[in-house]
Amino acid sequence: MIPVAITVNGVRREAEVEPRTILVDYLRDHLGLTGTKIGCDTSQCGACTIQIDGKAVKSCTVLAAQADGTAVRTIEGVSQNGDHHPLQQAFWEAHGLQCGFCTPGMIMSAIELADGGAELDDEEIRRALAGNLCRCTGYENIVRAVRAALGQEAGVS
Repeated sequence: MIPVAITVNGVRREAEVEPRTILVDYLRDHLGLTGTKIGCDTSQCGACTIQIDGKAVKSCTVLAAQADGTAVRTIEGVSQNGDHHPLQQAFWEAHGLQCGFCTPGMIMSAIELADGGAELDDEEIRRALAGNLCRCTGYENIVRAVRAALGQEAGVS
């Protein structure tokens, strides 16, 4: 067993984990944070995307022991005082989700994109989200949601 101390959504968590424990399993099975999804186990789909020290990372590619000493943010940690993050609200308003399985990973990737502060065209948004797969929406409304959250689209219908 390996001791780890990871700050998850602002709360320091200490545990002992097996050396082979991947971060997504630690988050879901040990901490009960099931918003982070397991979609493919091969880092292809992006459903497990979280942020480590402000950078979007597929949590199925990181061992829990590698995250020792870092700050991790999951989809459960993006709301503030009960209010949705602007990207969560934009996904809702722009119909950027259907089944919702990919949505947490999409939002976590898009938050890093939004934190960059640059104005992006649709192709740049698509490229930035290329590591996240959605089988439902065809991506048009996801791109609209990201643009709306970035303040680059007048509104959504």
